[in-house]
Amino acid sequence: MSDPGAAPAYRVWALPGIPEVRDGDDLAKIIAAAATADGLPGLADGDVLLVTSKIVSKAEGRIMEAADREAAIDRETVRVVARRGTLRIVENRQGLVMAAAGVDASNTPAGTVLLLPEDPDASARAIRDGLLAALGVRVGVIVSDTFGRPWRSGLTDVAIGAAGVRVLDDLRGGVDAYGNPLSATVVATADELAAAGDLVKGKAAGLPVAVVRGLPHVVCDGGTGGTGGDADDTADAGARELVRSAADDMFRLGTSEAVREAVTLRRTVREFTDDPVDPGAVRRAVAAAVTAPAPHHTTPWRFVLLESERSRTELLDAMRDAWIADLRGDGFGEESIAKRVRRGDVLRKAPYLVVPCLVMDGSHTYPDARRNAAEREMFVVANGAGIQNFLVALAGERLGSAWVSSTMFCREVVRDVLDLPADWDPMGAVAVGRAAAAPRPRPPRAGDDFVVVR
Repeated sequence: MSDPGAAPAYRVWALPGIPEVRDGDDLAKIIAAAATADGLPGLADGDVLLVTSKIVSKAEGRIMEAADREAAIDRETVRVVARRGTLRIVENRQGLVMAAAGVDASNTPAGTVLLLPEDPDASARAIRDGLLAALGVRVGVIVSDTFGRPWRSGLTDVAIGAAGVRVLDDLRGGVDAYGNPLSATVVATADELAAAGDLVKGKAAGLPVAVVRGLPHVVCDGGTGGTGGDADDTADAGARELVRSAADDMFRLGTSEAVREAVTLRRTVREFTDDPVDPGAVRRAVAAAVTAPAPHHTTPWRFVLLESERSRTELLDAMRDAWIADLRGDGFGEESIAKRVRRGDVLRKAPYLVVPCLVMDGSHTYPDARRNAAEREMFVVANGAGIQNFLVALAGERLGSAWVSSTMFCREVVRDVLDLPADWDPMGAVAVGRAAAAPRPRPPRAGDDFVVVR
């Protein structure tokens, strides 16, 4: 028992005597034998064992013949997060985001690679239970691997598997030394322990196991509470708790991958929640929209943001009346008219509307109709590029949208209701909001189906 009046301290040392590990070896027995060798302090309740994933992989037969390491990486990858040349940051089958899926060609015979343990948390539990059976000690076990990190140069060890260790220390709800409330502080205890162990294990010293002593409060029977605390010791969440969920991961993709995913996410949404739309998100999408190419260095885009319910209702009521008048003039019956008008309901269901407009400022005038028509088409194409940018940027903000072309059939009405200049051409309306449900799956479109090579 540590002296409660003493300054906080711990000790960490590498465990010598671990032999070359082979497929089928019992790591708990190997570690127990090394820990109890003459001259060593042994293991005690409350210690934490830090075990390099390589020896776990070897004991579990996760060695693979692979003349081509890239093929092994492909096999272990479920999602490419970022790619730069041959370097890939990926999510692997264990749910970890790391370089090369954790496939390692070092410290293994030529022509082979090491894959990460199939279930690192289960591997940690097996070692913990084996040490309890062999030595009668209750220890925590962390299986570690080397990671690079966003924003920081250099590598460090982190926990990819854990058992009997409080992997996260949630300080939210407490206060700091000055009494300030802690509202976001969750400490990655298991990663801190893994990095401490790496300082004494090293990368090439042949010391794959380290021991930390003096931090019994991080050790627990289940994974959430300390040995002497009141926490629930039955839950063993393991290191999987350290992996951010997709919903909470603000850096889930690299730049080019994020752009591609945003384009894929851009789907027409017809049902929205009542959640309010952040006007700042819409303005950021407008800023992305106006980066589209345009003729003669012009800026042919204007975006009218309908942020009040009154403005949306007045516009949609006036547009509905104009459509009905047009359809009656075309000879449609009332039932058919009602059905067609209902197609515009998506605009009424949205909590936010945007009317993109085309302006021809900076356009050229030619002496013949052919070139003047082509001039307008150039501006229309540029306006469409801006609208597509806008829709993709909204998807990047996790906002659903639906572009509806209906304003183009009643431009004078739209200009009148919104008090727009006479030379602003409304180019449809965009419904914006949080999607009420995930979009239905749609068959992928192969790019080659739309390509002609000459």
